[in-house]
Amino acid sequence: MKRKTKMIHGGIVGDEHTGAVTVPIYQVSTYKQEAVGKHKGYEYSRTGNPTRFALEELVKDLEGGEKGFAFGSGMAAITAVMMLLNSGDHVILTDDVYGGTYRVMTKVLNRLGIESTFVDTSSLEEIKNAIQANTKAIYIETPTNPLLKITDIEGAATLAKEHQLLTIVDNTFSTPYWQQPLSLGADIVLHSATKYIGGHSDVVAGLVVVNSKALAEELHFIQNSTGGVLGPQDSWLLMRGIKTLGLRMEATEQNAHAIVTFLQEHPSVKTVYYPGLESHPNYAVAKKQAEGFGGMISFDVGSEEKVDQLLQKIKYFTLAESLGAVESLISVPAKMTHASIPKERREELGITDGLVRISVGIEDVEDLIDDLKQALADS
Repeated sequence: MKRKTKMIHGGIVGDEHTGAVTVPIYQVSTYKQEAVGKHKGYEYSRTGNPTRFALEELVKDLEGGEKGFAFGSGMAAITAVMMLLNSGDHVILTDDVYGGTYRVMTKVLNRLGIESTFVDTSSLEEIKNAIQANTKAIYIETPTNPLLKITDIEGAATLAKEHQLLTIVDNTFSTPYWQQPLSLGADIVLHSATKYIGGHSDVVAGLVVVNSKALAEELHFIQNSTGGVLGPQDSWLLMRGIKTLGLRMEATEQNAHAIVTFLQEHPSVKTVYYPGLESHPNYAVAKKQAEGFGGMISFDVGSEEKVDQLLQKIKYFTLAESLGAVESLISVPAKMTHASIPKERREELGITDGLVRISVGIEDVEDLIDDLKQALADS
């Protein structure tokens, strides 16, 4: 089954009881039992819900895994995955990681005794050098947020297997349409489904897919025990979003290439970050492991003052948190998505006060370029 067909026909299709073309929203908390412990597969919606299960089966098929899980947010998904670890365990993470991931590791999970080290995972040597006796997992975000660095998933997974470590990949930016980490050797893939998978700025959710029955049993136990599940209404919205995921990813990438070309030639733009540029240091890896480069672009205009001028003039790019929607969004990582990272750490990573991140939507690209052109004028 080809990728776009799988978006429509993967998982559970329709409803066999009524003939409905789409899976219904089972807005229910509990289920009638014929006798104690004798039921039709569902007993309580925290443990399992038919609508959520249909979504979980769909994302399992899209990522080519053993079992899928739907959570109430991307951070709930990340936290549940990290709960596979024990107190005293150590995890290596991508340095240029989403601010929320950095925050939960350094401000919450560290209280439970889970240790973390952040390194440039685009260098396999740095990953190798960071492995300790108590290391249990390598957590990769690729492409990264916001500098769009690329990690060799297959190389990292091979290194992990040599040391009996889990490989966890945040696949939010690429989605399973462009990149499938499990096929490259990863053990767990996760998404902030709020972003591209939902695609319409109307749902907050997280998704996880694992590659083994053992991990599936462990993660289901954690999900059921801690209760961060996705509700049926939001599960249905994600399934609807997935039906057009392929079309949207292709449209945003096409727009992104045109915008990158424009930004590279603009005198007010100091640096452009996009993995689809042949000048990108990880271009060869990105091209090898993914079928597309995505719709995320970051660029540096040199100062906070110039960022403020840009934001005052922009019209079609909405200043907002998040990304991956049909509408184009713009943000300032240092003040928004990565504000929880200390300033000195941001500067060390290259997340400057002049850095702007755009999530390219599906509008007519000529309008988007004209908008950026007038907003960057005299900046």
